[in-house]
Amino acid sequence: MEILLTYIVPLLMIAVLLVLCAGLWNMFKGTSPSRSQNLMRWRVGLQFVAIILLMVGLYYSGQ
Repeated sequence: MEILLTYIVPLLMIAVLLVLCAGLWNMFKGTSPSRSQNLMRWRVGLQFVAIILLMVGLYYSGQ
């Protein structure tokens, strides 16, 4: 479980940040609204996975 908390969760958080920045960049450029929507959906999905894995890692590290 240490690997989960040490490597995987921070990588997912970085991925969330990158997708968020890409979505905002695309939105401010005004190129494709559907692409911005897809990027924001990916961000929400990545956030969900990151939070679930973080909670699982914290749950098992406390025992």
